[in-house]
Amino acid sequence: MEIQTRIISVELADGTSIKVEATPIGDRKVSLQARPFHEVTAAIESLTKEVAETLQKVKPDKASVKFGVDIGIEAGKLTPLLVKGTSTANFEITLEWGQ
Repeated sequence: MEIQTRIISVELADGTSIKVEATPIGDRKVSLQARPFHEVTAAIESLTKEVAETLQKVKPDKASVKFGVDIGIEAGKLTPLLVKGTSTANFEITLEWGQ
């Protein structure tokens, strides 16, 4: 069964409205009302802080973290989805220590 995405309006903090592609989750009903994008960015901020705290504990000389985020919508709320695929990666972590 192919997942159908929807194009929905989101509002940035400065009031700018943009369209994003979102994957319905759960009941698959998608509200056409514009959603605040901070619903996504707040979750990304929390995720990034947790990863940074972990990296600070292991103290590599260099670190690189990549993760792909798609946008889902569930119960009328934007939900970030960690994804994998050819154009995005779930997590790609590289740690380096000097000798």
